Amino acid sequence: MTKQRVIFCDFDGTITENDNIVAIIRHFNPPGWEAIVNSIVNQTKSIKQGVGELFRLLPASMKREVIDYAISNARIRAGFADLLRYCKDNNIQFYVTSGGIDFFVYPLLAPFGIPEDHIYCNGSDFSGERIEITWPHPCEGGCTTDCGMCKKTIIGRFPSDRFERILIGDSVTDFEGAKLADIVFSRSHLTQKCAELGLPHHEYETFHDVIHQMKLQEAQS
Repeated sequence: MTKQRVIFCDFDGTITENDNIVAIIRHFNPPGWEAIVNSIVNQTKSIKQGVGELFRLLPASMKREVIDYAISNARIRAGFADLLRYCKDNNIQFYVTSGGIDFFVYPLLAPFGIPEDHIYCNGSDFSGERIEITWPHPCEGGCTTDCGMCKKTIIGRFPSDRFERILIGDSVTDFEGAKLADIVFSRSHLTQKCAELGLPHHEYETFHDVIHQMKLQEAQS
């Protein structure tokens, strides 16, 4: 039986060219943010803990400025619409698995017509004094890394005997998912991590690189 291909695609630094969370925090520049970012990248602090702490540095009263900056600052990586078209034409399921936040993920993806139940990301709460991040997709089934939005848990819902699981990513939020995936497309920190762990991976700069490699693999199968 031919396996159903399914793509799990990161958002920050993958669908978008920049890391939106870091860009937001750097722009508003609250005291102490650099140390928190470094501890997330170095994995001395969990993603959930670190991202929660970063947004707590900003008052909830800045909601409008934060959202406006996040949306106006983001740039979509070349070839994204073409990849979605390729998936549709070739019956490949496509999911956005994002460690990003709802207030910028949904608006930036709106033009592309991705069903909302195919977008996994974190939530936000501006009702208190500080911005709070909410975590509707926590770690399950033995994942103990406190991911926040657990890609390993999402990917694990697609059994490897029925699905060919393809991950596209760039950073620390993708490390655990990459260990489960059958095919990994990587850039930046994820490339370094795959090399460290001895995980096979294909590097990409644009989504055209991903399409090209998938077509090659199709021709070989």
